[in-house]
Amino acid sequence: MTQLTFRPGVPGWLSVVCGMIGGVTRRLMLLDTASLYFRAYFGVPDTVRAPDGTPVNAVRGLLEFIGRLVQDHRPDDLVACWDNDWRPHWRVELIPSYKAHRVAVETEAGPDEEEAPDTLTPQVPVIAEVLEALGIARVGADGYEADDVIGTLTARATGPVDIVTGDRDLFQLVDDARGRRVLYPLKGVGTLQTTDEGWLRERYGVDGPGYADLALLRGDPSDGLPGVPGIGEKTAAKLLDAFGDLAGIMAAVDDPASRLTPAQRRRLDEARGYVAVAPKVVRVATDAPLPPFDPALPSAPRDPAALAALGERWGLGGALQRLLTTLRG
Repeated sequence: MTQLTFRPGVPGWLSVVCGMIGGVTRRLMLLDTASLYFRAYFGVPDTVRAPDGTPVNAVRGLLEFIGRLVQDHRPDDLVACWDNDWRPHWRVELIPSYKAHRVAVETEAGPDEEEAPDTLTPQVPVIAEVLEALGIARVGADGYEADDVIGTLTARATGPVDIVTGDRDLFQLVDDARGRRVLYPLKGVGTLQTTDEGWLRERYGVDGPGYADLALLRGDPSDGLPGVPGIGEKTAAKLLDAFGDLAGIMAAVDDPASRLTPAQRRRLDEARGYVAVAPKVVRVATDAPLPPFDPALPSAPRDPAALAALGERWGLGGALQRLLTTLRG
């Protein structure tokens, strides 16, 4: 019988996720699922269709992505992290512009809807059904983004973690000492940039936690984060190098003897309100309430009959069979 090694204060089911089964370290792979199926959608022609003519390029592309990732990196556990709420209210309350430009529809009856291509939206439920039939864990938390699910699982893991995402925000989780790295797709998932602390320091001059502070100061138009006016990426990196972290920079604003230029001091002083709330928005949550799930990578489908029906209905063909072969592997 397999003996589970539990961490104090962590639910028993989550100890499996935390990287220990029978005292053996397991490698965990976390997928930023929406990031990957968006890439699949734009990377696979929309001429890839189901027998009824419905585009399934995102579905088939994601299956190919997962198969390639499993084949190349051989994780023991894999979790498809999900956006239960892509624009959490608690983040919008702090910074109203957060992802505001992505809103397509807003109603009193429900949350904002994220603008997405018309032929992608119907594919998302299919992706969820296929993952369920395969037995690949799909995990979200109400009121939280997939980034927060990834942050929570990464914080709780004791073994090495590979985070697969096209979102640079998750660079903040890189930690060489704990074996946390980001695999950032450059072209499909066949070409991945392995983002570790060495790469971050060479490219941005910061480590993982420092990347969150850099992004906060620099701002990010794609997420509706204004940043500190006049503080770009290079200046932010220099300030972090000089003063250590965001708290050190703001302490320097109040220190007349600090090496801040008059313009930097003024800009940071004027941005105190933003700087006070932005860390909670920019930094991923590490305490999202997650449901019970089994992260173990399946070697066979959880529901073969349902998977066969989905494969036939949506014309998933070779992409599904290749993934199943890899999982058996």
